[in-house]
Amino acid sequence: MNLLAAKKLLVLVCSLLIAAFIAVPFVSLGQNPVAAMPGEMLVQFKANATAAEKSRAFGKVNATQKSVLVSKNKRADGGGDLVQVTYQANLSSLQARRALAADGVVEFAEPNWLYTPDAVSNDPYYTNGSQWGMCGALTSPANPYGTAAATAWALGVTGSNTVYVGMIDDGIQYNHPDLDGQVWVNPYDPIDGVDNDGNGYADDVRGWDFANNDSSIYDGGRRGALDVHGTHVAGIIGAKGGNGTGVAGVSWNIKLISTKFIGPLGGDTANAVRALDYLIDLKQRHGLNIVAANASWGGGDYSQALSDAIGRAAAANILFVASAGNGGADYVADNNDAAPHYPSSYPHANIISVTGIDAAGAKYVSGNYGATSVDIAAPAVNLISPVPYGKYGSYSGTSGATPFVTGAVALYASVHPGASYLQIKNAILTGAVPTASMAGKCVSGGRLHIPTALLF
Repeated sequence: MNLLAAKKLLVLVCSLLIAAFIAVPFVSLGQNPVAAMPGEMLVQFKANATAAEKSRAFGKVNATQKSVLVSKNKRADGGGDLVQVTYQANLSSLQARRALAADGVVEFAEPNWLYTPDAVSNDPYYTNGSQWGMCGALTSPANPYGTAAATAWALGVTGSNTVYVGMIDDGIQYNHPDLDGQVWVNPYDPIDGVDNDGNGYADDVRGWDFANNDSSIYDGGRRGALDVHGTHVAGIIGAKGGNGTGVAGVSWNIKLISTKFIGPLGGDTANAVRALDYLIDLKQRHGLNIVAANASWGGGDYSQALSDAIGRAAAANILFVASAGNGGADYVADNNDAAPHYPSSYPHANIISVTGIDAAGAKYVSGNYGATSVDIAAPAVNLISPVPYGKYGSYSGTSGATPFVTGAVALYASVHPGASYLQIKNAILTGAVPTASMAGKCVSGGRLHIPTALLF
């Protein structure tokens, strides 16, 4: 597919807001403070907890219930209610957490952690315009360190619109020329002000904005400052190919479901849990062939609530493809074996943790690594993809590496219908090409190679 000349591509220069620049509280974890929603806690009650017992627990911190994230009446695992609460203003996060967790009817209490996109803006004078990450050693143009997605395309493997992928991110410009028709339209809930499908979200016609609690998955904002990250990630997974316009995603035929949970202040655990459960509900109630959720973000500390949600996704046969991270505020790569990066480091078999390489095969300088905690590498540097207002921009980061793997998952599912998440994950990792820069740095010791993965 021919790309537009670089001079016709308008590179959008914008900075993603990160929690370090926002007035939110930080919880100290050794030398790595992490951000959380001020005055909020997630509380998991035991299944047999009575209303009086819950009230007693809340009284220890003057807590007020804000919402029920997961109701025990809708759980198949026999667990109790998971609720989001606000607590007494003069208590620290640690004090509130300890007081709640000490009550006998509470399984766990934890801060409502904040997450931010794992992306780094690239050179504003980017002029290359080449999607090297889609190339392979034998494609034209060629790059031996790309994913060789173009080789799969040449063999007629361009995806299927019966394969769905969830986007847990900020929003998507669904009418972008390269994404128009790629974003799912909900046939179960037409726009009429009524929650026709009974999932708790009225008029969720293209998904849901959990950050703003409305049905608009694309806000755009001034000069496209909003929803740039999700649009860029969506384009790498599934921008339309073969249409002579802009770029091509890994999977040309696909349906992307937007579960927007990142806003200007980042995204929190409660909304990440809501987003993932939204996807699980769509698959279980309506039979949508949702094969993966893409999570190009990270932050916070260990969250039992989010870990449990990822476990529920595994039970629903949904892969959770997550970025390994960009080394924190200093953008110097960290060893995730020694210091876990969440959500990619949760111990669930349905997680694929993704780090990055550059066009010369070197490990992406900011990309976290881990011989046991990071699975595979994918292109992460100078990645051109759609951004808001119908434009294109170049970014680097494990945020961009992750959707290459998610796109590969979608391609695999299109030619191996009914494959389990373990079969797909095994194919992606087994098909990895050994790469010197990744030796001892990830489980596969190599980089994503789509044509090989499709063979398994």
